[in-house]
Amino acid sequence: MEQVVSTDSDGNIDNTEGVIASIVAPENKSTSTSTSPKSASSNKNLNQRKIIHIDMDCFYAAVEMRENPSLKGKPIAVGGRPNSRGVVAACNYEAREFGVHSAMPMSQAFQKCPQLITTPVNMDLYKSVSKIIHSIFHEFTDIIEPLSLDEAYLDVSDSLHCNGSATLIAEKIRQRIFESQNITASAGIAPNKFLAKVASDWNKPNGQKVITPAEVDSFVKKLPVKAISGVGKVTAKRMTELGLITCGDLEELGQEGLHKYFGSFGERLYKYSKGIDNRPVETDWIRKSLSVEDTFAKDLPNLESCLLEIDKIYEELLNRLKRAKQKQRLFAKSLVVKLRFDDFETTTIQMAGTEPDKDAYKRLCSEAWQRGQRPVRLIGLGLQFNPPDMPEQLSLLEKRHPPTL
Repeated sequence: MEQVVSTDSDGNIDNTEGVIASIVAPENKSTSTSTSPKSASSNKNLNQRKIIHIDMDCFYAAVEMRENPSLKGKPIAVGGRPNSRGVVAACNYEAREFGVHSAMPMSQAFQKCPQLITTPVNMDLYKSVSKIIHSIFHEFTDIIEPLSLDEAYLDVSDSLHCNGSATLIAEKIRQRIFESQNITASAGIAPNKFLAKVASDWNKPNGQKVITPAEVDSFVKKLPVKAISGVGKVTAKRMTELGLITCGDLEELGQEGLHKYFGSFGERLYKYSKGIDNRPVETDWIRKSLSVEDTFAKDLPNLESCLLEIDKIYEELLNRLKRAKQKQRLFAKSLVVKLRFDDFETTTIQMAGTEPDKDAYKRLCSEAWQRGQRPVRLIGLGLQFNPPDMPEQLSLLEKRHPPTL
């Protein structure tokens, strides 16, 4: 079974099971596998914070080039084989010049770049390198929010290193990573997480950008809306249709207008348009979801063939859930099915549920298939979880007010 995975902005696999858990802090620290964090923050006023976002440059590809120097200067992609419906998990900058990017089918990548060199994903190697990198972070602060193997937020507001200069701390971290691992990192330094992440992309690769509190207003007004995390192709298209090109345009439309067009996301957009992001750097993580996906060597021609595959995927989901429950308490709130058709259109459907249920997944699959009624190249089964403190509350309410039939 070839797993399909999501990727981050630099083209590396993201949300892989065990990624966050594998980023081990010093022995007196504990970090759990998850996708949602608990908060920790410095004592500084919000507008006085010093936040660094470190993002490794094409991490998986960079590690492969380090291991095999003959690959340097050549277009390479890390991922599955093109003849088995593999996808690009990561690629270097030379490959990107040909239009290759993460999550692209490997067969399509070879069409764009026939001389592309591929290497399989070596997750154990990437995890080992990541552990060393994250241990370097801990030399400068213990307030660290790992996002994946290759990126993290650091709150250095109270750090005494480099005379308290976040700019110098970021430079020192990048220098230490290069000296230790012979790969490069980029960094963004700003008063909040939103701007730090934007800044880390500004001078890639192997660079950094600082946004001081005094520069926030002028910087944000000119910032393209596509630079905002969460603004995907559909939202970006809608914004273009509305004439919203920069964050200054978002601010001018106002909070009510943004809510009208973008719902609850509009409130966050309005805050970002003013350079506001009060989220703390988070240190303890809680899993919000779990899923298993299978991309097939040949498209499944009809609904019946899809339903037959559910059995195999369901067993893998149960195995992953069992492993995840060994690390933390998990309480499901919904079951999710994802289908990707042969034309790459993707549909997702879900229903309330507290436990995996094969028959329920098959019903969801049937309903999802009706939306496209065409061959299927990928099926995914998943679970979404409640926060750990909710099950007890719900149980108490059910005892007080039993459901009426």
